[in-house]
Amino acid sequence: MGRREGRAQPVTGAEPFVSPVDDGVEEALALVSAPVPAPGPAPGPRPHHRAAPWHRARDIAVAAGKAAPSRSHRVPLALALGETLAAPLAALTDLPSFDTSAMDGWVVAGPGPWRIRGAADGILAGHAAPAPLVDGEAVRIATGARIPAEATAVLRSEHARADEAKGLLHAEREVVTGQDIRPRGQECRSGDQLLPAAALVTPAVLGLAAAAGYDELATVPRPRVEIFVLGDELLAEGLPHEGLIRDALGPMLGPWLRMLGAEVVATRRLKDDAEALFAAVTGSAADLVMTTGGTAAGPVDHVHPVLREMGAELLVDGVAVRPGHPMLLARIAVGKHLVGLPGNPLAAVSALLTLAEPLLRELAGRAGGAGATGPYTAALRDEVHGHPYDTRLVPVVHRGDRVVPLHYNGPAMLRGIAAADGLAVVPPGGARAGQEVEVLDLPWGQLGAGEGCFT
Repeated sequence: MGRREGRAQPVTGAEPFVSPVDDGVEEALALVSAPVPAPGPAPGPRPHHRAAPWHRARDIAVAAGKAAPSRSHRVPLALALGETLAAPLAALTDLPSFDTSAMDGWVVAGPGPWRIRGAADGILAGHAAPAPLVDGEAVRIATGARIPAEATAVLRSEHARADEAKGLLHAEREVVTGQDIRPRGQECRSGDQLLPAAALVTPAVLGLAAAAGYDELATVPRPRVEIFVLGDELLAEGLPHEGLIRDALGPMLGPWLRMLGAEVVATRRLKDDAEALFAAVTGSAADLVMTTGGTAAGPVDHVHPVLREMGAELLVDGVAVRPGHPMLLARIAVGKHLVGLPGNPLAAVSALLTLAEPLLRELAGRAGGAGATGPYTAALRDEVHGHPYDTRLVPVVHRGDRVVPLHYNGPAMLRGIAAADGLAVVPPGGARAGQEVEVLDLPWGQLGAGEGCFT
């Protein structure tokens, strides 16, 4: 993947560092559709601002994805798996494209018994159109072979008795006109819409497209993501020691983003250095840059200063959610965004699902396709304590028609989320047992989750 030299090229015209907190998706869409401002002198300390409510932050992320320039390309079938259709899939031919036999047996014309015609092999699949039948004739036929003109039905081998001495075929069951014949166009006619735009290209879709005459598909390319894991204290291997800790986010984020439909071009570790971060972000050719850590206001938290120096437009600057409050979303160039995750592991997961997941679904064209899901409601099995003012995201596992809150759900913990198949959206003040709450599915939920730590 190529890299762009120099700084990102912003577009002039809007005030930098807007922190949207008003309600309404239309206003959010208008905000993220505005041009990126030109870089200017670095302002002073950030003014006090109110963090965006959790639902509002997700709406802004959705609107940012909708406002990005649309993208599509044509790729061979073998390369389209996991992308989404950029346009409806219409049949290029009738399916089947000619009358075919649904069974091995005999193709007959008129009432029986029938005179046996032709060689022992009869009519095979893949051959040209056979000679028409006349009333009273029968010919052996293989599954998928073309039906001769004037044929009445196909008689399965196990339902027929051939008298070789007399050259006659007898039916041992009633023969119904048209039985075991797949007529031309039974599945679809040429031009019929088979699948809508935004449908996910699965292995079955590839098979359908091939059967319908396609060699390549128009799809939405996977959004490219580059991950920068920030921190002097992170180890890539071995046990924690002398104030150093293992990097848990580097191994986790790339696979997670791939499951959301992204192409992860690289995961890189960077020291706590503003110049290195500026060079990495401005040099990235990805559609989405993701950083971990450095989103607060500490002495080595460089994400905000780098965004200011770039002249980026800050769409979300803090979300009223626990864990993950100091997350952010910025537009750093036309069609290019940055999501800043907090450094604590579960807080980073919270930010990923709050901002990156809805943004990526829009960029990947998955938002309106089959299987696209947002939050839904489920009843809690147990009470969950809430934050006085903020939303909480709590790992849960489905058990029957209820969800069970998991322990080990602190901002720095991954033990709970590793056993979870969803996150419950707990409103301020908490939720009682039996209360319906929103649930965000985790992308591997259908694969089954662990059960080791919810007691």
